[in-house]
Amino acid sequence: MKNRFLFVAAILLAMISIPANTNAAAPRTMRLDYYHTGNAAQELFSVDKVVVEPLAWAGNPQRAIDDTNLGKYFFEVLDRNSNRVVYSRGFASMYGEWETTDEAKKINRTFHESLRFPTPAAPVQIVLKKRDANNAFQQVWSVLVDPKDMFVDTSTAKAPAPLIEIQKSGDPATKVDFLILGDGYTASELKKFESEARRLTELLFATSPFKERRNDFNVWAMCPPAQESGISRPSTGLHRQSPLGATYDAFGSERYVLTFDNRALRQVAQFAPYEFIEIITNSRTYGGGGIFNLYSTVAAASEQAPYIFVHEFGHHFAGLADEYYTSPVAYTQPAERMEPWEPNVTALLDPTKLKWQDLVAKDTPVPTPWQKEEFDKHALEYGKRRAQIRAQNRPEEEMEALFRENREFEVQLFAKEKYFGKVGAFEGANYEAKGYYRPEVDCIMFTRSKEFCKVCQRAIERVVDLYAR
Repeated sequence: MKNRFLFVAAILLAMISIPANTNAAAPRTMRLDYYHTGNAAQELFSVDKVVVEPLAWAGNPQRAIDDTNLGKYFFEVLDRNSNRVVYSRGFASMYGEWETTDEAKKINRTFHESLRFPTPAAPVQIVLKKRDANNAFQQVWSVLVDPKDMFVDTSTAKAPAPLIEIQKSGDPATKVDFLILGDGYTASELKKFESEARRLTELLFATSPFKERRNDFNVWAMCPPAQESGISRPSTGLHRQSPLGATYDAFGSERYVLTFDNRALRQVAQFAPYEFIEIITNSRTYGGGGIFNLYSTVAAASEQAPYIFVHEFGHHFAGLADEYYTSPVAYTQPAERMEPWEPNVTALLDPTKLKWQDLVAKDTPVPTPWQKEEFDKHALEYGKRRAQIRAQNRPEEEMEALFRENREFEVQLFAKEKYFGKVGAFEGANYEAKGYYRPEVDCIMFTRSKEFCKVCQRAIERVVDLYAR
């Protein structure tokens, strides 16, 4: 009897000691693919199809509701029986960026987009919202999704590439799952892809606050082989049929790398657990991009890849805005300036209600003075030299040398700043020299710095908590 008691006790102890697999009963992942059509003045939505992806939902069931207030758009999944919100997420989109370009004032375009959520057991209402002129979310589309509908696509396909485990810290349900995809790598270059994926992963986790939160991440990698090496660069006449469709010259900006083929992206990504995606391209020319809760990109072989990768991931991961204002971009600002939703820039409409006021020391003035005139004068000349190198299609080594020279000037200038390293409100941000302000003199979101400012770090940690807490 005594031995039997000890045996039962040992079994119970083992059951208590082994953490439960939170993904054991997880539903599969459902994806609503839809078309987003319109122009600068109107937009329309229509269903493409509803897909049940091959893998179980990788998200944290305890963190199904998004309370970060990030994103230009926001979607909710409502249980039809109770009208209760069971899942929500904020995001930005390629359409949301395109509608601010001059082209959107002239023509219509259609973008393919996706919303992902745990497969429901019963019908749900998907409600899509968009920020209005007062920054409040307003409904722009609603559609019923019935998981038992005969047209829900439950087909399976073969994965286009093996899944590589870069880092596994735990159950996907309790970690941030970060997927690195390769584009433009041939079958003979797959080892090169894996090497670059691992190198960039280490660079990300060498940067605070990712460094301190490394154990909250799983990192995966996949690379469907390309028929040709490299990706498209239309401004030079180069076109490639790469598996993910990544291309330079997005929205007419030569350095902006995006894929406009959302369907191809999702067909590959569905074979990995993920919340965030990085596309690394087999190219050297300076370039990258990042859209909140969609994906980010980087030209992996560029000398500036360490900076581009972390900077663009800041956009994608935490909705951080660009703090620079001297480089040309495709976007136009609205006639009426309103407070941006992004956590690291402000229109400072009311200096007494600065959104990062709690991080500002009492002896730091708001707005905060800095050597803006000297910076702007140098930036003007630097911009001309940069444009000339691209216009003449000169060797990438010349551009890389210019980047290094410019960074040296910035470091020396900022070292003389009275409020360097202090949080305040420094004018010049969000692509505008006047009227928008950033939290610190320098930050990865402003220049080729190696550090995020305190406001950006806090914003990043909040998103980590949304998935890993």
